[in-house]
Amino acid sequence: MPVSFKYWDDCLDPDDMRLMWADPHVSKEWTDAGEEQGQKVHLSRDPDGEAYLTQTEIMVVAAITVQRHFKSQLDPYMIGALAEIASGKRLFVDNYDRKTKETKMGIMQVTPEVAQWLGRELGYKNYDIELEDNIDLLYWPFINVYFGAAYAKWLFSCDEKERTEEFVVRAYKGGKKKATHKSSAPIFERYLYVKETLLSMRQPDSLNELAPDLLENSSTAGTQLVYWDSKVSVEDLDGMWSQPDVLKEWTNSGERRGNVRFSHDAKKRPYLSRVEVKAVAEIIISRHFSSRGVKPGSPSCSRRGVQYALCPWSTFSDRIDGNRLPYCRMAFQVMTLRLAIYLYILSKQLR
Repeated sequence: MPVSFKYWDDCLDPDDMRLMWADPHVSKEWTDAGEEQGQKVHLSRDPDGEAYLTQTEIMVVAAITVQRHFKSQLDPYMIGALAEIASGKRLFVDNYDRKTKETKMGIMQVTPEVAQWLGRELGYKNYDIELEDNIDLLYWPFINVYFGAAYAKWLFSCDEKERTEEFVVRAYKGGKKKATHKSSAPIFERYLYVKETLLSMRQPDSLNELAPDLLENSSTAGTQLVYWDSKVSVEDLDGMWSQPDVLKEWTNSGERRGNVRFSHDAKKRPYLSRVEVKAVAEIIISRHFSSRGVKPGSPSCSRRGVQYALCPWSTFSDRIDGNRLPYCRMAFQVMTLRLAIYLYILSKQLR
């Protein structure tokens, strides 16, 4: 086994360690086992000497991860149960798939390829494992659960379809192709048993004891989720969803109506994708400038060969970080004003 830790402190940031101790259930379990706050906490070991998480620990890691990154989007009991059926609660288990030639790692059996894809394509960049030297971070429980939960969230809307909890569980453990095959039915049965056990052990209300103030201020909390729904009107958001390219991009990213996240760059700054910028410009042109002969998507060239419909978003988006425009500068009202100024300047140039 390439990696093994003796203590929790070896695979957790100090802030995460404080969060674990702040939970009364974990604190009692650790204290009863002879651990002391301020001292290194031993990882539990099975009879074969392999490190594993107890169900109490799994639930707190899952609950913190969901509150931190997927609030109101995922069920922590689902993530906890998935972690248990994926790895048997073991931290350092590896499973090599001969067909895909990929190795599943850690408590939620995440492959480096999937984790890197989630970061590169879907914006899950709270932890950087692109470099070869960082791949072993997938053995850290919070990092592994973060990527495992992100993949489960994506499965809920993969292939542009709304998926059930049963499909997600069977696809997560057995692969998408076998998600509806009878061979994966026992996976869901096992999952339901584990989830019910976790629920009987700890009721949802008790997860509110997870020191919300400490969680909010923890340095590893990463990027705070910022939603389109909180930044634009219902009318504007409906307009975005009605754009085919936006619908495809958001659906492929696992977004749902009512919970559409902004993308984040490598520095964890929210930004608009080129597809989103184009859609915003088209909506505004259609809404405010169609009476002036400006039509979204229709080329109208000036003496300089400028396309009225294309220039606003290509100019604005190319000026900042290649093709990424910070969301805070892209309120619909601001974009409307910019387009109006831009069109006014063009009209002056044509005289």
